Amino acid sequence: MDTGYLESLLSGLTSLPHETEWVEFKVNNSSPDDIGEYLSALSNSATLHGKNTAYLVWGVNNDNHEIIGTTFKPRLKKIGNQELENWLATQLSPRINFKIHEFPYEGKDIVIFEIPKATHVPVGFRGTEYIRVGSCKQKLRDFLEKERKLWVLFSLEPFEKGIASEHVTADEVIKNINYPAYFDLTKQSLPNNRDGIINRLVSEKLIVKRIDNKFDITNLGVILFAKDLQVFERLSRKAIRVVIYKGKNRIETQQELTGFKGYAIDYEEIVEFINDQLPKNERIGKAFRQEQRMYPEIAIRELVANAIIHQDFNITGTGPIIEIFSDRIEITNPGVPLIDTMRFIDEPPRSRNEDLAAFMRRINICEERGSGIDKVINAVELFQLPAPEFRVTNNHTQVTLFAYKKLTDMDKADRVRACYQHACLRHVSNDHMTNSSLRERFSIKDENYSMASRIISDTINEGLIKPYDPDNTSRKHAKYVPFWA
Repeated sequence: MDTGYLESLLSGLTSLPHETEWVEFKVNNSSPDDIGEYLSALSNSATLHGKNTAYLVWGVNNDNHEIIGTTFKPRLKKIGNQELENWLATQLSPRINFKIHEFPYEGKDIVIFEIPKATHVPVGFRGTEYIRVGSCKQKLRDFLEKERKLWVLFSLEPFEKGIASEHVTADEVIKNINYPAYFDLTKQSLPNNRDGIINRLVSEKLIVKRIDNKFDITNLGVILFAKDLQVFERLSRKAIRVVIYKGKNRIETQQELTGFKGYAIDYEEIVEFINDQLPKNERIGKAFRQEQRMYPEIAIRELVANAIIHQDFNITGTGPIIEIFSDRIEITNPGVPLIDTMRFIDEPPRSRNEDLAAFMRRINICEERGSGIDKVINAVELFQLPAPEFRVTNNHTQVTLFAYKKLTDMDKADRVRACYQHACLRHVSNDHMTNSSLRERFSIKDENYSMASRIISDTINEGLIKPYDPDNTSRKHAKYVPFWA
């Protein structure tokens, strides 16, 4: 570790107030059990106080923060045949990746333990969780209010506030974060100095200023504005992938593109690439003009944005993927949705990544209100395409857009799904589905109204729609609403 960094860290810590529950100063006390209990207490206290890191420091007087040095040599200390560091790690549950720094400062030996905050459960030592109360180390179970607050914080800790890269300099921030793109997309003037840029990124929570005057880059900063996601190992697999196959299966890959930049930068390029690969059609029905793309661009844009925003970042090793086949497009993201797929059209969206979603709204990548699915359904109907299919597996959500297909080539499931989505779209537009509106949706000629009636009947039998007025006996003037209306 760079000595200059450690000296700066020590200076920052000793300048803190004396009652700081996420920092403890010692001189020579090196009891292994005492150290373990402090690791637990400080890690938990860091979470309570909104800090990413806590510190246990030897060589500083706790009363006046005078730097006096220590004789403690943690790397030489053993518990039985085990080194102290390894022994401590085995006694902590869950294990935390604390770091030990030993360095000289003005001729005095200093030791600093850097302790990450507790993230999903309280950190315990030898089966007991501890907490700092003022300057005292206490058992967590004796302070129920602090314990309850910890669990609330664990449940509320969003992915975006996590740290992707620690202890970086301002120059490293500038090197790895595409700050010009940030100012461009948010329509702000670029500051004329580095400090102005850094201060704005801090206020936006893309980076966090540390006590040692260095910075942590947040997950939000990386996932939105990384120049290269590969630099950030834990998030590198979250890059957007586009795979184009030859034919209707995955046997032969024609082309593949993996985005390597943050989503705010890559989104437009990815959407443009997808649209450039899509087949075009001559006029098919009234919605198509000559050389019209097979799929509506608004549907691609909304579904890709949804895959980005609503993914579960806790599922590792996978990210959003768009797969293009000769007869369909499948857009898949890790994580199951927080609302039922049957209610995608009408329910307000719920995202597990609110900060990410809010920023994407600011730069007009997704809707301020609504999930955009109603726009997708509307565009699909205008293009006379089969209704999209929404599927959920154990760990993923998948939306399939289908290429043009004549009504006579659609199976019963295709027709019923389209009828239900049409009823939903009409309902959220403060209108009702009728035989006439469904004929228009499918381009069924008026004299073939019985074909639309059969589709409506099948959809009712599936329990997906119902008559708006059950007492109305006139099929000619019947109106229909979704089952949940």
